[in-house]
Amino acid sequence: MHNNKIYRALGMVSLIGFAASSWANSEPVNTLQSTSTLAAPATLHGLIDWAVEHDVAQQQIQYQADAISEMGIANSQLMDPKMKVGIGGLPVDSFAFDEDPMTNISVGLMQQFGRGDSLSLQQKQSQLQAESVRKQADVRKLDVTKAITTSWIELAYLEQSHQLIKQNQDLFRELTRYLSTNYGVGASQAQDLIQAELQVNKIDEQLQSNQQMQQRLRAQLSEWLGEQAWQVKPQAYPQWQALRTYFAASPQDHYPALASHPSIQVADEMIKSNETGVELANESYQPQFGVEVMYAHRQADRMDGSPAPDLVSAFVTLDLPLFTEKRQDKKLSAAQHQVGAARTQRDLMLRQMNAQVRAAAIDRDNTQQRLDRYRSTLLKQAKEKTQAVERGYQNNTSQLDEYIRAASEELTLELEQARLAADLQQANNNLAYLLNKY
Repeated sequence: MHNNKIYRALGMVSLIGFAASSWANSEPVNTLQSTSTLAAPATLHGLIDWAVEHDVAQQQIQYQADAISEMGIANSQLMDPKMKVGIGGLPVDSFAFDEDPMTNISVGLMQQFGRGDSLSLQQKQSQLQAESVRKQADVRKLDVTKAITTSWIELAYLEQSHQLIKQNQDLFRELTRYLSTNYGVGASQAQDLIQAELQVNKIDEQLQSNQQMQQRLRAQLSEWLGEQAWQVKPQAYPQWQALRTYFAASPQDHYPALASHPSIQVADEMIKSNETGVELANESYQPQFGVEVMYAHRQADRMDGSPAPDLVSAFVTLDLPLFTEKRQDKKLSAAQHQVGAARTQRDLMLRQMNAQVRAAAIDRDNTQQRLDRYRSTLLKQAKEKTQAVERGYQNNTSQLDEYIRAASEELTLELEQARLAADLQQANNNLAYLLNKY
């Protein structure tokens, strides 16, 4: 009779284990097991939108862009006019203003103009630099989207793993209670009971480790979500509609898609800014003009006794860039090198991103193949092994520790399958980030 109770416990282990395996085999992209304790959980897109809207870095980027734009406007204006006040022709023997007709009190204004179109080009360059900074906000949005999606996927995996482990623990606790009862009446061996209790304690350690990882992920999420991070309970993996549509077209070349990535657009704006710098360097070959107007008041009389008239003077200044070898030529050469460096950096970024897309696509395809193998073969074989060991234990041809080992191996495979499903999602996450297909 005591063996019948153990067999019933083992049967319950197999039955519920099969249900857990079937749940683990379900498509994780469509759904994860929901819990009744959740009350209208936030969606992934909702959390991302909230995080982007309240992202302090977005504000910082906007402030920086506005500062560059305003400074560009300021730098593109004419220099402030200069006022000149002085005394000319003052005799040193008497310091009298009305003694010598040459003595005068002068007031003048000076105004200097920019070289060619340099002022308008400076403003254009500043606006391009500001636009480049503003596009960094789109890069930041992608970074936040990827980070939150990464944590969402990991939390979904950990929650799925927690449920698998918890089901396994409940089953072994039930088995431990049966063995404890039978041991009390001398119907079970002490080593069987100890083995079952040891397995329960091992599962406790797994659950504790799982909770630790979940708490750490939520702490990381609090950077973007604040206190909401502690209420995040993912119920489904992302659907990746845009990414699926893109790959459904079987693209042979990813460069057109990569060219629309915000990071590349930032590089494009920097290239335009540096090209404007070349135009600005060409303007340094133009002369720079200045105008000066002076008015001089005289108090002394002429030699014939008539009042000496006031004087007006006007001057035009002009600098001549005649010796350009060590200044203007070098500025132009430096500006051209900056354009070349910016274009090379853009090409390098495209190459790196294209390589990352290809690597992520390979990871995704191989992970999908491995996941299919788990679903079609490995878990099925593990289940059959567990059932065979169970029958052997019922027939006294195998030991309880063999059954525990077989059940543990089955759980391990279920957890490995869940990990592969999460890795597949992370590969999609990397591809969506690189191709801007969220």
